[in-house]
Amino acid sequence: MSDVEEPAERDSDSVGVGPWPGVWPTGDHWDRDLLRDGDRRNVDDRYRYWSHAAIVADLDRHRHGFHVAIENWAHDFNIGSVVRTANAFNAAAFHIVGKRRWNRRGAMVTDRYQHEHHHATVAAFVAWAAGAGPGGAPLPIVGIDNLPGSRPLETHDLPRECVLVFGQEGPGLSEEMRQACGVVLDIAQFGSTRSINAGAAAAIAMHAWIRRHVFEQRP
Repeated sequence: MSDVEEPAERDSDSVGVGPWPGVWPTGDHWDRDLLRDGDRRNVDDRYRYWSHAAIVADLDRHRHGFHVAIENWAHDFNIGSVVRTANAFNAAAFHIVGKRRWNRRGAMVTDRYQHEHHHATVAAFVAWAAGAGPGGAPLPIVGIDNLPGSRPLETHDLPRECVLVFGQEGPGLSEEMRQACGVVLDIAQFGSTRSINAGAAAAIAMHAWIRRHVFEQRP
């Protein structure tokens, strides 16, 4: 349960589609209520009128090998944006490290179509990662932060199976999380600001994984 009001999925008649015109289609993935009333949810057009369970099941068949973890010590409002991006790139799951409650408004309901895990401490998260890889192998922990000694994201070969870890806006990764990372990667910047928005950094890092393991594998 979050401490902010969660956005509704059907909040405007101008979004989505109305009732299904004509004879209804058949199949277990269709939602009869949506066929009757219309589908105003924030979902891709290919999932219009599908039930929530059917959408999640289809996403599960195609989830990618990277997880996303976000430290949540100060209720950072950027977490929702990171979660929404994790949905857009179909991450294996997202993980909240620290406080269980987080501001869901920025996620735009996309958290309901993903697998959410909570780890109360960095140590608990590290213990999970130790056996979360293929066949129970360790899952590499990759931090994203512009720290002394960090390596360029642009030239690093991201593992196919890994967990990308993001800190909160401002302080970035905690010292304990930094020590837990096998590598910390930074994003090239050329302006005067010290850092870019945490949500934007997460989107760049996830897309770097997509470019490496989805587009470069295509014939």
